Amino acid sequence: MKKLTFLIICVVLGLSVFAQNNKKTLTFDDILKWNRITEKMISNDGNIVVYKAEPWKGDPVLSIIDNKGKELKTINSATEAIISFDSKFVIFTIKSTEDEIRELKLKKAKEDEMPLNKLGIYNIKNGMLDTIHNLKSHKVPNKWAGWIAYQTRNEIVKDTSIKEVDEKIKKESNENGFELTVYNPQINTTKQFPFVTDYYFAKEKEVLAFVSTGDDKEFIPGVYLFDLNTQKQTEILTGKSTYKQVSINKSGSLLALLADTTKNKIKNYNMYLWNGQGLAKEIINNNDEGILENWEISVEGGITFSELNNRIFFGTQVIKPEKDTTILDEEIAKLDVWHWNESVLHSQQINTKADDLKKSYLAVYQIKEKKIVQLEKPEYTGISIINKGESDKLLAWSNLPYSVQTMWEGYPEHNDFYLIDINSGKAIMIKKDCRAYPEVSPEGKYLYWYNAIDTSWNTYNVITGKEFKLTTPNKIQIADELNDMPNPPENYGKAGWLNNDEAFLVYDRFDVWKIDPENKYDPINLTINGKQSRINYRIIDFRDYILDEEVEEGIDPTKSIYLTGYNEISRNDGFYKMASVDPSTPTELMSGSYSLSIPLKAKDAEVFVYTKETFDQFPDLLITENDFKKSKSISEVNPQQVDFLWGTKELYSWTSLDGRKLEGLLIKPENFDPNKKYPMIVNFYEKQSQELYYHQIPEAHRSTVDYHYYSSNGYIIFNPDVYYKEGYPGEDAFNCVMPGITQLISEGFVDEKHIAAQGHSWGGYQVAYLATRTNIFAAIESGAPVVNMFSAYGGIRLWSGLNRSFQYEHEQSRIGQSIWESPLRYIENSPIFTVDKIQTPMLIMHNTNDGAVPFSQGIEFFIALRRLKKEAWLLNYNEADHWPLIVRDKYDFQIRMAQFFDHYLKNEPMPKWMKEGIPAVDKNIEMGFELIK
Repeated sequence: MKKLTFLIICVVLGLSVFAQNNKKTLTFDDILKWNRITEKMISNDGNIVVYKAEPWKGDPVLSIIDNKGKELKTINSATEAIISFDSKFVIFTIKSTEDEIRELKLKKAKEDEMPLNKLGIYNIKNGMLDTIHNLKSHKVPNKWAGWIAYQTRNEIVKDTSIKEVDEKIKKESNENGFELTVYNPQINTTKQFPFVTDYYFAKEKEVLAFVSTGDDKEFIPGVYLFDLNTQKQTEILTGKSTYKQVSINKSGSLLALLADTTKNKIKNYNMYLWNGQGLAKEIINNNDEGILENWEISVEGGITFSELNNRIFFGTQVIKPEKDTTILDEEIAKLDVWHWNESVLHSQQINTKADDLKKSYLAVYQIKEKKIVQLEKPEYTGISIINKGESDKLLAWSNLPYSVQTMWEGYPEHNDFYLIDINSGKAIMIKKDCRAYPEVSPEGKYLYWYNAIDTSWNTYNVITGKEFKLTTPNKIQIADELNDMPNPPENYGKAGWLNNDEAFLVYDRFDVWKIDPENKYDPINLTINGKQSRINYRIIDFRDYILDEEVEEGIDPTKSIYLTGYNEISRNDGFYKMASVDPSTPTELMSGSYSLSIPLKAKDAEVFVYTKETFDQFPDLLITENDFKKSKSISEVNPQQVDFLWGTKELYSWTSLDGRKLEGLLIKPENFDPNKKYPMIVNFYEKQSQELYYHQIPEAHRSTVDYHYYSSNGYIIFNPDVYYKEGYPGEDAFNCVMPGITQLISEGFVDEKHIAAQGHSWGGYQVAYLATRTNIFAAIESGAPVVNMFSAYGGIRLWSGLNRSFQYEHEQSRIGQSIWESPLRYIENSPIFTVDKIQTPMLIMHNTNDGAVPFSQGIEFFIALRRLKKEAWLLNYNEADHWPLIVRDKYDFQIRMAQFFDHYLKNEPMPKWMKEGIPAVDKNIEMGFELIK
């Protein structure tokens, strides 16, 4: 018996060793097949979970499962799933496969020859799947159930022998509309309407509004209301007009819209209101009192009803001057005129021009009084309705008086706060020059804001006009304690308000605090032990994760509260619970050495879906009841992971050159042998040691090394935290990173001759700077680096049109002063001025259309290296921005970066693109991946 037992043990151990020895190294082709869970949802009754597994390249698969983990249905190429409000149906879009689309593109198919999507409707009870072809659009109500609305396009006739093409097909277009079907799959009832351009469900009532251009025979053009229960169709407004901004109130009893009944080329919209009787009546036109001179109703502004339906909010705009048609375009000079003192930098204006041309300003129509009041004006930069439109006040704010200094100060912006009287439009300034963004409490009793200058939460009683400072640093430290930028620290955030605006819940670094909005009592620590235990407690508001759920109400203080809890020391994650909003140590439901997602909760059941991950555990879905006492895995989207060599991730500690205790992440290959020497890549960005248990799904990344790929291929990756002080970001990186590297070398398992560095954007700058200070690196990839802070200081961010000065004076670059106040800091921190010291081969990736870092920075770097005969290559992806986002480009970048590192760190042969380059005449023909020995 003992011999048999010994034999079994030997066989098991042998099989284990065999399995280990037969594991594969990851390739980027493998990684492109790796799945992510990109959609997940749970039914309101908690019985059904739907999720979408999607590879980086390929077709997604939608899975429908019950809460026991039983698979009910999988649908290939399905996406955009919705579970019906009654939990009886799953509705989703089915797209053509990538291969189908590729084949059509190879055949030069025209756009209108490409297949349309299909609509899938899965019946959970009987397991039947209905499929509707040629889908144009669809909508599903999310506050009531039973009906689905969708538009389809008829098949195009391709038989040229048929002389008479169906008139219905000829008329179909985005302008004329498509057939609309309302369908109740439970009772198998349908109703069709022709040539519908827009359609809308009422939020809380089984009513559908739609606009039709008519069928020129029986169906008159116009706006209609259809009662889905009674099947009654009501004419709201008819005629061949242009209808826009159709809006139904929640109950479906009121409908407002804009209509242009003229035949003029220049549109002139009036507002109409239907009150449940007869046809809609005109209530506003552009000649009415209340519409400002040279202003008009805006077709771009949405229409909404106040909560009690006594007010209609809509948009107006300044009438734009007509273009002079007697002048040819070629006779008009094409230029931009920049003014030194215009409130908004001209490059920002160019960036926002398309939106500014559509800009509308809020106005209100008082239904009973039949009165129009203009509320918003161009001098405001933001406006907010109070108490769902029932308050007699509105909040507005403006940063325009201070917008010039934003150019170098950055964020938060300075703002003036205003209260606007809804009956007169008169505005009163209630706060001047505050570096904050005001908000409104759910019941509208208070305005509140975080003042960045004195790091305090503040309130303003809308009725009494009294202001209250709720926090001070000596009571609660609600501002970031670790802020190392020369800018006011951000706050730790807020949990929300209790019902009836009774109290305000905010966070410090660890705990949840209850604050009286008028300082009637001292702040109360609700979670008690966060700071002592070094646990960051944060309240979970499940409403934030329900589709289209409007979180307008406060938190019920009598109900149980769920929290996340993250331990800064151990990096453990957990879920916790409190019986009510009263001080108590949160009860631990689960906690451990992993990272947890925010759970989804069924609306009407105590059922939760969440993920749990570690570096080697993919975040598959788990389902649980009974306060997380027992969880069941309900997905496995990457079973192939067991076939590959997989590394480990651990915390690593050392001391910086200026004496600070530091931590970072160390990733080691599977079967790590401390007696071997491994090549190492140093990759870092700010501080990431808190991400110990992040899985980091394998990916052909847009800008960084993939930790799983490199550890699977025998590399060590070191990710050190970097702490900064004002004025010396380059020196700080050197002080933090270099002693970590030298300590690792001293441990004996890092090959000191084969160490590389890699970073992008801010990380790209940091590794470029290190290249000027040390020759320890055998190779460096530097993506989108700022190498010349002088020239970049006065540049423009193409994404926004913002000037870049604030980044250097107050934000990530941390210089802290302007180029005139401290020019030496800009020189000392700019790698361009010491490129001559670089001995390390450099791979640069920078793209022409980079909206964050000017492409000229990459060019400056490359030209300097080329001039000084330093080994350097520049990758420029023509259809990329700050990083490549198209899968083919990301894949290409990762292949080239891996070949670059393999050559210098593993002595692999150079690929052709490195050895010889790719001449412009061979672009898109020769990729140069082949290795040259």
